[in-house]
Amino acid sequence: MTDWLTRTVQTAGVERALEAGQTLFRCGQRTAGFYQVVSGSVRLVRVDRAGREAVLHVASAGQALAEPSLFAPAYHCDAIAVTDAVVRLYPKALVLAEFERNPKAAQAFMAMLARQVMNLRTRLEQRNIHSARDRIRHHLSLNTGADGCTVTLTGTLKALAAELGLTHEALYRALAEMAAAGEIERLKGRIRLTEPPA
Repeated sequence: MTDWLTRTVQTAGVERALEAGQTLFRCGQRTAGFYQVVSGSVRLVRVDRAGREAVLHVASAGQALAEPSLFAPAYHCDAIAVTDAVVRLYPKALVLAEFERNPKAAQAFMAMLARQVMNLRTRLEQRNIHSARDRIRHHLSLNTGADGCTVTLTGTLKALAAELGLTHEALYRALAEMAAAGEIERLKGRIRLTEPPA
């Protein structure tokens, strides 16, 4: 979330609309600042020599995107809209000047980065789970909503597969098996666990 943004930074934000599949920035492109997703979702990806995408992160409405760009001359990955989206750019020079002027804003930014490190460690833990079904269970249990059972999908199942490090065929097969076993219900844009995670 971007609750650490001061009014000075917020008023300097510049919005841009993206269509699903449109690129926001490419790896190696000079950094302009970091972004906040206003609506929709945007994925950060790296592409290997064989053309395979590794999804680093999927940011949804309210989340920040490409914060490390504040301290780097070039973006380290591609950012591509998963859905139609609106993003807001916060210019690099202005944000860094605000951190110097306002230490509390800098501290809040550091706290947000610390939370991201914790989330990254969770994703690394998830990638070490070998069974596709167990990996999906782990993801679902960590992402349930207020009812403790329902997970709202922020993008396509193909994007979820990439985020989990699975082929989309393996994800579809595992979800079908879990639904047939009565473990989950597949709903439009949501997956509901039939029992709350332990």
